[in-house]
Amino acid sequence: MSANAILENVRRYRTIASLCRQTAAFRPAQKWTLLEQAYEWERRAISELEGYFAIAMADPVGISLPLRDVWQA
Repeated sequence: MSANAILENVRRYRTIASLCRQTAAFRPAQKWTLLEQAYEWERRAISELEGYFAIAMADPVGISLPLRDVWQA
C-alpha cells in the first residue's frame, strides 16, 4: 500500500472518530456507544500509522513517497 493510501485511510478514520464525538455531544442517550466507536476509529488510525512507520524505518528507500512531501500536501 502506498504512503498516500495509508495516510488517506488515517484521515478517514480520524474524520469518522470526530463525527462520532460530535454526535455524542448531541445524543446523550447514545453518548457512551458513540464515544466507544470514536475510540475504536482512533485506534485503527494509530494502528495504520504504526504499521506505516514500521515499514518506513525498516526500509526507508522503499517508501513510495517521502514523508515530507506527504505532510506538505
